[in-house]
Amino acid sequence: MITVDDLIELVRNYNPKTNTALIGAAFDFGDKMHQGQFRHSGEPYFTHPVAVAAILTEQQLDDATIITALLHDTIEDTKANYGALADKFGDDIAKLVDGVTKLTKLQLSSVETKQAENFRKLFMAMSKDMRVILVKLADRLHNMRTIRSMRPEKQLQKARETMDIFAPLAGRMGMQWMREELEDLAFKVLNPEGRSSIIRRFITLQRETGDVIQQITGDMRFELEKAGISSEVFGRAKKPYSIWRKMQEKDQSFSRLSDIYGFRIITVNEEDTYRALGVIHQRWRAVPGRFKDYISQPKSNGYRSIHTTMSGRDGKMVEVQIRTRQMHDVAETGVAAHWSYRDGVRSNNPFAVDPAKWISQLTEQFDGEDDHEDFLEAVKLEMYSDQVFCFTPKGDVVKLPRGATPIDFAYAIHTRIGNACVGAKIDGMRVPLWTRVKNGQSVDIITAEGQTPQATWLEIAKTGKAKSAIRRSMREEDRGRFITLGRELARSAFAHVRKKATDKALEAAAKQLRLNNADEVLARLGSAELTGREVVESIYPDLIPKAGKEVDARRAVIGLGTGQSFQRATCCQPVPGERIVGITFRGQGVVVHAIDCARLAEYEDQPDRWLDLHWRDGTHPAIYGATLDLTIGNDAGVLGRICTLIGETKANISNLEFMDRKPDFYRLLINVELRDAQHLHSLMAALEAESDVAAIKRHRLKIPVADKANAVG
Repeated sequence: MITVDDLIELVRNYNPKTNTALIGAAFDFGDKMHQGQFRHSGEPYFTHPVAVAAILTEQQLDDATIITALLHDTIEDTKANYGALADKFGDDIAKLVDGVTKLTKLQLSSVETKQAENFRKLFMAMSKDMRVILVKLADRLHNMRTIRSMRPEKQLQKARETMDIFAPLAGRMGMQWMREELEDLAFKVLNPEGRSSIIRRFITLQRETGDVIQQITGDMRFELEKAGISSEVFGRAKKPYSIWRKMQEKDQSFSRLSDIYGFRIITVNEEDTYRALGVIHQRWRAVPGRFKDYISQPKSNGYRSIHTTMSGRDGKMVEVQIRTRQMHDVAETGVAAHWSYRDGVRSNNPFAVDPAKWISQLTEQFDGEDDHEDFLEAVKLEMYSDQVFCFTPKGDVVKLPRGATPIDFAYAIHTRIGNACVGAKIDGMRVPLWTRVKNGQSVDIITAEGQTPQATWLEIAKTGKAKSAIRRSMREEDRGRFITLGRELARSAFAHVRKKATDKALEAAAKQLRLNNADEVLARLGSAELTGREVVESIYPDLIPKAGKEVDARRAVIGLGTGQSFQRATCCQPVPGERIVGITFRGQGVVVHAIDCARLAEYEDQPDRWLDLHWRDGTHPAIYGATLDLTIGNDAGVLGRICTLIGETKANISNLEFMDRKPDFYRLLINVELRDAQHLHSLMAALEAESDVAAIKRHRLKIPVADKANAVG
């Protein structure tokens, strides 16, 4: 059993100013009251309240909550009463203990028909003080950890109750770790064979593949350190019940299940989360449709994090969460972060939400709800607040993500209806297409013949289905423009290996890439679905420099004299593949400029300082910086998607600078590190094709003439 000194030390670790005397008094009082009482396991009963208090110290909760945990069974199971607790420990603690007692006495049933009443009771209890629920959840967690000492029928009852009521409640309050552990402990009782089967398969998988977690975390740390990002990286296998649920939902066997590993990256600040995302996506291939930016669009319980799924070693998909330390604290403790302490003072975490606001809204809404079915429906809509449930005019339910619009609703019904949408009515009233639908609303889509999707819809739509259908329709409309752009990209890509992009060559590429014809190749090039490198490599694989044979950056330029060093001019930032000249500077070596750099006009009367240079053939390392001037939509997740796209093209973001921010758009300078001019052109084409990018151009510095001697990078 944990001693009083051990418990006080646990509290003092995060709250040096704790009232040790009051905790000690509560410990002695509880021990005295429970004297002679024993648990089913044969241990003294007071070991249970102490263990509950220890669980709450892990969440760094205040003294009142810890003391409530020590005393939570005294009113119910001992001769102690409310008055005695109030006299000895104050009204605040007495009310909390009384709240836990009343909550314990509630007859909570896991039978579906009783769920409405269960939730009603829980929410009413929570409305008075959320800490009552925190103690109750910790109480349930310890009971589940020691459930084997109960009778088999009691074990099943407690496990079902935990799975149906307490685990979802912990999840809704943002305490994900507790939800997972409660689910797994209940799963162990309800389906021990299923759980054991999954664990055995895990062991077999580990034996076959080695320690995948250690390998991937090592790879991630290496890449992040190389990019100069200070971070912590953790990895873990997902809980057996989580895997079991995915198997049931997706109707897949264990061998076909992909994302059974999860990884977490903790960064110093918010900017580093997006930089880390770029690094991760540059090193590993991102899985389409599995990216969520909860930093720019947090959950209602304060949860913030970037979620992405990538294809790791041996093609195994792994989920990666990227967040700051403060975001991590909220993600781990949920609403408990509101009461947590740091160094003796209440933690001032900007991401922690006031849980009382959510609860008060619920109770106000439910007080007047007499019908149990209506009440349960209302609860479910709130419990699963990341989703919106709305209705067709015929009464069919359509499930959408929060923030969805009538456009998403239309495409959710049918692509044809989405494409022909011209307007919408919500609850009988005509509304703009950018209106966000809310729970319980009826949506009627107005269509018209001849209507086609508009480019602005991409900014309005929230679902992947809608965005994909809109892009597909627009791609068909813009096919001519994409073919023209693709032809130029093909010409540049073929010229890079000293070949011509003839019709015959493009037809051969189409055959190798299993596309219909040359126009299809060009259209996909123009829409950034194919890269110039892929097209060239399909018919001239030997002409593409192989990875590992990189050009030495110190010997990247040909035409220098013996012992001459060079630097790239920061004014024009020339990259391999571009025509260049050198200007000699006494004591500084040679400064390399692009042939079209405006600064070269300053040296027209000094021909003796000019050098005819060119880049060495071969694969250059991605270390050559170029600055892009982007104007992008000011909307949730846009910057994350842009960073992801840059990472997917194997470019690295070295700096981000916001220049101008408007309500609808903002302009920023992104410094990217690239291999060569083709790499730059491919990246710009890919960004230009992105719907959230309004304008893109290459940025070149305007340096005063007086600074010409320092115009090097």
